[in-house]
Amino acid sequence: MYRLARTGGSPELLRRLAQRAEGWAGILDAGGTVLQAVAANVRWPGHEAAGLASRAARELTSRGAGSYSLDTDECSALLLPLDRTSENRGPVLALVGPRPLPGGLTTLMADAVMPLALSWASESVERKRRRVDLAESRGREAVLHLLMTGQLSIAHQVAGALRPKLPDPVRVCVVECSGGQRDEVARICADVSGGRTWIVRCPVYARHLILIVPADEEAEAEAEAEGAERGRALGLAVAGLVDDCVVGVSEEVRLPDTATAYQQAFHALAVARGLPGRHARFGVAQEPALVVGPAGVRWADALLAPLLAYLPRRSQDPGSQELSATLASWLAFSSHATQHLKIHRNTLASRLKLVGELLGLDLNRVADQAAVDLALRIRATPSLHPARPEGSTAPADLDMVLRAPDVQGWAVQQLRLLGRAGPMGEETLRTWLRCEAQLTPAAAELGISVPGARKRLTRLEALLCRSLLQTPSARYDLWLAFRAVDLAA
Repeated sequence: MYRLARTGGSPELLRRLAQRAEGWAGILDAGGTVLQAVAANVRWPGHEAAGLASRAARELTSRGAGSYSLDTDECSALLLPLDRTSENRGPVLALVGPRPLPGGLTTLMADAVMPLALSWASESVERKRRRVDLAESRGREAVLHLLMTGQLSIAHQVAGALRPKLPDPVRVCVVECSGGQRDEVARICADVSGGRTWIVRCPVYARHLILIVPADEEAEAEAEAEGAERGRALGLAVAGLVDDCVVGVSEEVRLPDTATAYQQAFHALAVARGLPGRHARFGVAQEPALVVGPAGVRWADALLAPLLAYLPRRSQDPGSQELSATLASWLAFSSHATQHLKIHRNTLASRLKLVGELLGLDLNRVADQAAVDLALRIRATPSLHPARPEGSTAPADLDMVLRAPDVQGWAVQQLRLLGRAGPMGEETLRTWLRCEAQLTPAAAELGISVPGARKRLTRLEALLCRSLLQTPSARYDLWLAFRAVDLAA
């Protein structure tokens, strides 16, 4: 019995007891609820045995007895408490078998109580630990979601029960692990960072860890002394310590811009996959929301006004804030938004249909996706919202915003690296965007195979230092840049 307890725990002990009883063995609580059970006799009706054991457990508890047996015409139930120090309110061991029971079963049952009690207590502690770990993981995931949707005050409130305190400013690292390594990599990241880094298991990609690294003055001073920046040093350390681990690092941002930093780190990750060191930092790239000017802000307000003013007919229906969060998540993660938001795919589809109707846009088109993505990014940048001058009007459409000189300069900067790919690279990218970022029709229009189109786009990812095929994708920025350049031409 002690050997079984060491090697197999309570399941193996119960299996051996059920075999000796030629019936059913289980652990029940004081109220008769079956907590764990094993049936060794395939001809034995397990549900009837469980019912008899539950009845006997309730009798044992009500009588306060040290042991109990209950017989019927066909079978017998034997019960012993596993914990005699809890006033008979703890779990009990029950054996149910056909009459007559095998000789020596009661002695074997008594011998099994001690190792079974120790195994059950140990397993209970492990189950509680796992529940605590799951609760903490879900709490961190919730804080990340709040940061990504701009709900900073609520994120601080939820994070107050966890450690460490949310840093500001921050860098974001996205760590891609090989299969089954994520928990071990999370432990290594915690050790390397000295417990100062927020570590979140990505709810969208099962192989990704998201690290929110502090970038305060003290960390910068330490980094200068070590010859490397804090966020970059952490990414390099993790890539060096874990084989097959790939790391992308963002620029330094303020905490409210965590969503932007995450996308930067994701784009850097796409570049890091092709580098020997398996580590890359996002290059300097200006946000389009920062160059649209007051006219762009008015255009974004006008475009999003129907969504922001929406009031649901029923209290249980999503309101404007929830619809906006759903739209932002879908633009960032596409169909993976169901995992990010923890909603069903039909719920996602119905919300997007409603948003499309409110905004008067076809969200299946990359052009409309790029427009609403830019509008949401403008809206999420508080510094772009000064008091609007009286009498000012919003531009009629996005094209008027894209014709602004600052936006034109941004577009040229975005496409500058594309020149190294030659005409074929630009043609491939334009065709892919024209085909709504779908590989199959783009490959057909280019006259190449789907794997060939994918290889071209993968090479362009390394050239542009941006993710294209996996979400979050740079396709919206590239569509806007191509549109602005075409308007100038």
